[in-house]
Amino acid sequence: MAIADQTYIAATDLSFAGVLHDVKKSRTALQPIWEAITNALESIKIRQQTNPAHEGKIAVNIYVSETTTDSYEFVKLSVSDNGVGFNDHEFQRFNTYKLTSKGFKNLGSGRIQFVQYFDHTIFDSYFAQEGKNFHRKFTMSRKKEFLDKNALVYHDFCKETNAAGELTTTLTFITLLEDSNIYNSLTAETFKAFLVERYISYFCTNRDTLPEITINFFVQGKIQSTVKVGASDIPGIEKTEIIQLTYKEISPSGQIVESTDKTESFAIDAFKVSKDVLKTNQLKLSSKGEIIEESGVTIESLSEHDHIKGNKFLFIVSSGYIDSRDTNIRGQLNIPSQDNFSKGGDLFSPREIFIEDIQQRVNEKIIQMYPEIDEVKKNHLSQFTELKEMFGLDERTAQDIHISINDTETKILEKFYEAEARKAATIDASIKESIDKLNKLDTTADNYNEELKKEVNKLVKTIPIQNKISLTHYIARRKLVLDLFQKILDRSLEVQQSGRRFDEALIHNLMYQQHSGDSESSDLWILSEDFIYFKGSSEEQLEQLTLDGKKVFKTQFSEEVERYLTSLGENRKVKRPDILLFPEEGKCIIIEFKTPDTNVSQHLTQIDSYANLIRNYTEDEFQIVQFYGYLIGESIEPRDVLGRVSSYEHSYQFDYLFRPATKVIGFDGRSDGAIYTEVIKYSTLLRRAQQRNKIFLTKLTQGLVTSLSDL
Repeated sequence: MAIADQTYIAATDLSFAGVLHDVKKSRTALQPIWEAITNALESIKIRQQTNPAHEGKIAVNIYVSETTTDSYEFVKLSVSDNGVGFNDHEFQRFNTYKLTSKGFKNLGSGRIQFVQYFDHTIFDSYFAQEGKNFHRKFTMSRKKEFLDKNALVYHDFCKETNAAGELTTTLTFITLLEDSNIYNSLTAETFKAFLVERYISYFCTNRDTLPEITINFFVQGKIQSTVKVGASDIPGIEKTEIIQLTYKEISPSGQIVESTDKTESFAIDAFKVSKDVLKTNQLKLSSKGEIIEESGVTIESLSEHDHIKGNKFLFIVSSGYIDSRDTNIRGQLNIPSQDNFSKGGDLFSPREIFIEDIQQRVNEKIIQMYPEIDEVKKNHLSQFTELKEMFGLDERTAQDIHISINDTETKILEKFYEAEARKAATIDASIKESIDKLNKLDTTADNYNEELKKEVNKLVKTIPIQNKISLTHYIARRKLVLDLFQKILDRSLEVQQSGRRFDEALIHNLMYQQHSGDSESSDLWILSEDFIYFKGSSEEQLEQLTLDGKKVFKTQFSEEVERYLTSLGENRKVKRPDILLFPEEGKCIIIEFKTPDTNVSQHLTQIDSYANLIRNYTEDEFQIVQFYGYLIGESIEPRDVLGRVSSYEHSYQFDYLFRPATKVIGFDGRSDGAIYTEVIKYSTLLRRAQQRNKIFLTKLTQGLVTSLSDL
């Protein structure tokens, strides 16, 4: 493959602008660095295929500058390895998006994170090919001049060289586009901890053959510290057990699957790892020394988050059978399930070992290897029994649903209520009959109330007691949330006593989890019952905001608009409204929280500013014209508010101020929008929500007692 120097590598069968839209920025800030480490490990393995004696080396160099506040500011980071390098074959692989042929882990889409997080990623590779040494250099970026050529890669040059010494490849990440502080906090020591945590499964499997990994930390261009990652940092195999599994085949009658005399050995390697390093208990299959990330087997006796005496468990299963069922598609094994084998097999089908048999026998052996794990399983079952009693879960429904040891209490309840919902379908006809009889009622009749009560009683008897209890729990939960709200306002939570006092995050997360997009699971009903049904987001940068999977904000602007959006030392595209909700097309709700000590009147125009940005700089299909703003705090002085923005008015009830619809100016040909705004206290919100919930709770608890007495 001959690629000319100083050439953009343009895609011919896809649009990289579309790819960048589809492949979102990873929530893991260090993901581009992990991609580079993965590439380095793969490159070394490839070189060792032709030279098994080759000793792999990886070097990570972190460069920072000192600030005036005794802290560091990230400058750049490089990852070097002495693997096979970017020869023609590897360079072609690199430029093939979503490559699925066999390799270590990445599919080609992972490297998109390079351009999502960094303005430039520079590749400098010295490699050998056809008995000669070469030097190749290329750059990745999502800058306009790249995307205009439908490219992410610019090939600087590839030339023959007589350079002596070890052949190496270096990736250098320059100009961070990420605004999280994790890069500024990187040191040699912190990066080592992140690295071991991220690659613990791979490191445990390859502990004795790991490349030499060195991490260097540079301050102002001078090396300050160096650490290494070696076998002593990685837990060794604590136990190994061998199990025998039986091959299965289709019976001569062709109707059933039966066992054969042929067996296969499977080795189970067990590792105990500190819970600070291994974040979840894991059971993995291994093929030819490579961990299969999605194998279909799980630990049944431990939840992901259980630990025993500060340790979690990693179990790695290997076998000649697993090796023989590997495929050319990265991360996929051709191990059938019994159901698929039964449906598609015949007398001439090969003998197989089913994934269910591996799952069952490995988990049985795990219990024998570690009896203390069985105790954890028993505790989980006991907790499930307590959960059923606490929430009055119907025993018959509980038997109909599959409960995994990995299910949290929330997940168990979700499964139960879903099963109850399916059962409820069988009584729909009875309920409809009661509702249809409403047509015969006459509200002017003397006996109207008595007849209505009869129909209500029939309907109540039709609804299962479990549904009534569930509804009561729902309202009771709301009361607990409001009680928690009161405690936050009273500054009586333990976390507030330990020095945190009160910041807006406590109430923000109470109402709507920060960085979440799940309005239905929120407690925004405190503000308005309707809000939990609207699509939305929390703490999302405007330029990253999506609606129905589509980017809301434009990605390209005219030169003048780009100048404005980044003028006066600001980047208005990365502003983060506390909460945005979209009730329907053309409408947007903006909610902003302030700490109780903040004079809210000093922030009266903040929501207006967000509304203006959303009105003017979204994609054409997202024409938001009607806005509703809620500025919420505790330090609200009405005269301050009216003195700054005279169009605010006092509410007729409760203690808040509102501003009738005000113009949102449209620029560059866009029509004006409008915004209605309220300025309201946390304590006012609480009183309003308490009043609503008190009515429901009183009625429901009285009704529940009556229903129970009728049983």
